[in-house]
Amino acid sequence: MQTNFSLAQLADPATAESERILRTCVHCGFCTATCPTYVLLGDELDSPRGRIYLIKDMLEHDRPATSDVVTHIDRCLSCLSCMTTCPSGVHYMHLVDHARVHIERTYRRPLLDRLRRDLLAKVLPNPSLLRIASTLGLLAWFLAPVFALVGATRIAAMLRLANAVPVALADKAGRTFFPEGERRGRVAILSGCANQVLKPSINAAAIRLLNRHGIEVVLPEGEVCCGAIVHHLGREEETLAFVRRNIDVWTGEIEGRGLDAILVTASGCGTMIKDYGFLLRNDSAYATNAARVAELTKDISEYLMNLGLNQPAQDIGLVVAYQSPCSLQHGQKVVSEPKTLLMKAGFAVRDVPEGHLCCGSAGTYNMLQPEIAAHLRDRKLANIATLKPDIIATGNVGCMAQLRTATTLPVVHAVELLDWATGGPRPAEIKGVPAGTA
Repeated sequence: MQTNFSLAQLADPATAESERILRTCVHCGFCTATCPTYVLLGDELDSPRGRIYLIKDMLEHDRPATSDVVTHIDRCLSCLSCMTTCPSGVHYMHLVDHARVHIERTYRRPLLDRLRRDLLAKVLPNPSLLRIASTLGLLAWFLAPVFALVGATRIAAMLRLANAVPVALADKAGRTFFPEGERRGRVAILSGCANQVLKPSINAAAIRLLNRHGIEVVLPEGEVCCGAIVHHLGREEETLAFVRRNIDVWTGEIEGRGLDAILVTASGCGTMIKDYGFLLRNDSAYATNAARVAELTKDISEYLMNLGLNQPAQDIGLVVAYQSPCSLQHGQKVVSEPKTLLMKAGFAVRDVPEGHLCCGSAGTYNMLQPEIAAHLRDRKLANIATLKPDIIATGNVGCMAQLRTATTLPVVHAVELLDWATGGPRPAEIKGVPAGTA
């Protein structure tokens, strides 16, 4: 794609990077076939190619974002399916991230939209506030149909999500978990924001599993949100504040007792942390440590594949529909590892048809774009139903919450199943599902 940025514009590192990305696009349109919003809406401007044209025009002319541009960029899930499909290697993620920062700086959103986004930016990255908000939402979930009826679809979506994943008590456990037998390694696990409030059993399962296999686990003090929530809202300064804080914390662990890896059980967070090196590439004080943190970061399934798990403690025999999170399969290119681990653990794993399409969760997307998110969720669940599974497994708490709003099937994290299969407790969600029925 031909571009016409001035030398003054290209002096800005973000603009220079976006120009490089734009030049790799060859207009082929392969991305349109795998873009969830284009598949649903059929509008070229709601495809990656269409959004690339909008972003190019906005940045090239250095003009404030218009309401039309904002509408189409806001509809992007950042699922990154287009990056998996693109034969030219267009790094759409960094381009749309830059566009969102530009929108946040130049566009005045309507009051209600500003308040909604401010609320999400303050509450979701803060476990204490998220716990309070989720508890209130759980108490008021029955009002969701009323809000939907009067057109307050975003509030209705938030209430349904609050009911989908019960709020857990604050974790009072210690910060270091020692292995059984000889120590084979030492890792940190990201506590996360939503994980520790909505589904602490995920990290608990990961810790038990790692400890049984000789791995010491630390939950570092001072760790904060990975920054993904505010990053996708275009709030650059808040994002980088979170990023620098985490780098300081993890660097202290790396240079102290040492870390073999920084493990993440929420794939959206993993994609974000693996990008820390890029985000701080021009920060002389942080660039080296940011790159080191990004290099050490792994999804839990990547680490477990290299670790090697014990033989299953029992014959499971359950059919598992594995819903691969977009942030894992497209953002991190981790595709086979979770399925391989589950199969080796004794589960009958089935690939979900149209598995490349997003379930509609996408961080805050299901609260900001509830109608599109609901269509994608229902399409996903319809595809899952064709497999007749006993369980749905995934690798991201957001996907779990999204799917649970419209299915009675148990939805669990893959690591919870792996923990159970190798000697841990049976996940609470599947206690009524008989083993060996597949």
